[in-house]
Order: sequence, then structure tokens, then C-alpha cells
Amino acid sequence: MTHFGIDPVAIDFGIIQIHWYGLMYVFGFFGGYALAIYRIGRGLFPINREQMSDLLSWIALGVVLGGRAGYMIFYQPERLLDEPLSLFFIWEGGMAFHGGLIGVIAFTWIFARRHQIAPLALGDALVPLIPVGLGFGRLGNFIGGELWGRPTDMDWGMVFSRADTLPRHPSQLYQFALEGLLLFAILWVFSAKSRPSGQVTGLFLLGYGVFRFAVEFVREPDAHLGFVWLSWMTMGQLLSIPMIAIGYWLLMLRKGTLNARIS
Repeated sequence: MTHFGIDPVAIDFGIIQIHWYGLMYVFGFFGGYALAIYRIGRGLFPINREQMSDLLSWIALGVVLGGRAGYMIFYQPERLLDEPLSLFFIWEGGMAFHGGLIGVIAFTWIFARRHQIAPLALGDALVPLIPVGLGFGRLGNFIGGELWGRPTDMDWGMVFSRADTLPRHPSQLYQFALEGLLLFAILWVFSAKSRPSGQVTGLFLLGYGVFRFAVEFVREPDAHLGFVWLSWMTMGQLLSIPMIAIGYWLLMLRKGTLNARIS
């Protein structure tokens, strides 16, 4: 099977080009915002609509700054040391989810403290929405023919012209299904009833970490990094281990403490 080769440029104004991946970010933000408004109406958020609109700007800033910084630190540290200003070359592309997550956590914590809201309570309300952005992002990767999987002889293997002529796992679609659809469903159902503070956040970290760790076995490692540990572990897997550990710790720590709050 061949990758269907959709033009990664969705809209071309000549001087300005809008890529599908960028549009997917927009769809993800608006989809998450719409669901947040719905959950606010059901009393499942510790903030109101006006505060949510403000928080969305903070989250966007955390995604962009954290994602870019994470990519340079985790995936291109040598270039960052040799050319520090490359940190700001966002037009080149290059975003890391783990870095973006750290950025979102940092800016959400600052927002929560400024509005005197328990950070974990706000985190528990937000994390069920994150898979929406993740799902759209992975579709953007697939349309752009990037971040492909390893060679396979499975019937659904696809040829990505930007890689080579070998059939490969469409790992972007695996991540869309696991990190997007399945994780969203799990968190949406789990968060529908009152939980101890921190448990929804813990389930998100654990769920994403496990799904990402698993998909990395069929996703092609970054060419300039290869396997970073034990001759089989990728950077994505290495960065997912702390997420799994912290997620499990939060789930166990908060178990049975329904009214507990961490501020």
C-alpha cells in the first residue's frame, strides 16, 4: 500500500502557506475549548468560561514554548549548545510532546496559583481534553507523511515517499487511535464521576506513557539519535518512563482521599 500523499500544504497564499499540521493544532485547540465549555456547564471545572478563555492562551504558550524547548533539549542538544538561537527557529519545525506537556504543566500551575485554584484540581479538569489535541496532531503527522513507522510486511504497511520505498507501519494512525481516541474515551468516562484530587491527572500520565512506550516499538527512531539506551530503547520511550512512574504514583497516592487537595 502507498501513502496517499496529500499535499502537506492545506492553503497556499503564495507568500504564506498554511500546513495541515498547523491546522490540526487549531482544530485541537478549538475542539478542546468546546469540550471545556461543555464541562464547565456541567460543573466539572474549577473555573468559569471567562477564566477558561484566558487559560487557553496560557496553554497555547506552554505548548509552543515547551514543545520547541523540549525538542531542542531532548532531540538536538548538540545544535542547541553550538547555536543557542536555534531554540527560537520555530519556522523550521520540530516540537516534542514531552516538552510541550512540561510547558503546559508549568503555565497551568502559574495560572492556578494566580487565581488561587488548586493546581491538581485544574489539571484533573484539563487532562481529559488533551487527547483531542493529540489525536488531531497525529492525523497531521500522517497527512504530512512524517514520523513514520518501521518497515513491516503486514498487509496494512504503507510507503512514505519521504522515507524510502519500503512498506512501513502507519504508526501515526496507531498513535491517533491510542493516544487520541482510546485515551480520550478512558479519561472522559473516568472523570465523569468525582475522583480523589490528582487521580485523573495520574491516569492520563500513566495512559499516555504506556501507549507511547508501546507504539515506539513500531515507530522509526529519530535518524540522528537512533536507539538511546540498551540498544533498543528510543528517546520517546525513555521520556515516557517518568510519566508512567509519576502517573502510577499519583493514582496510588490519591487513592481513597476523595476530598484531598494539593495547593
